[in-house]
Amino acid sequence: MSERFISTRYRTDCYHCGEDADQIIQAVSAQAQVVCSNCGATRVFIPRFETAGVIGTCTPIGRYDLWDIETEAWCKHCGVSGPHNLVVGSGHLTTRCGNCGYMHFYRFNLEYIDEQFVDRGEVSAPPGPS
Repeated sequence: MSERFISTRYRTDCYHCGEDADQIIQAVSAQAQVVCSNCGATRVFIPRFETAGVIGTCTPIGRYDLWDIETEAWCKHCGVSGPHNLVVGSGHLTTRCGNCGYMHFYRFNLEYIDEQFVDRGEVSAPPGPS
């Protein structure tokens, strides 16, 4: 995922291993991923639509609590680096630019455990906050 968009971490209990661990969230136009930094469990989301000016949250409540996160990111629509709202559910993921309202809505596609993580005991992810 080389496109500049959203890359952040959210600390919570992993749905797979149950440990309190950073969940690495990366989103670009073509897909979004949530990866557990402890066990490597990865959820992949694919885009459903993107639009500007839609009011409200498009991510429905699923079997797990919604993560409502605000993070700094670059917007491909208005070109401003600023606050973005990120809502992650069990079946959907939504990003919205705080400046122009441009929104990406993704739906859950697949989940897997990275074999490289199992073999080496690590996840390839951006560094945490210092």
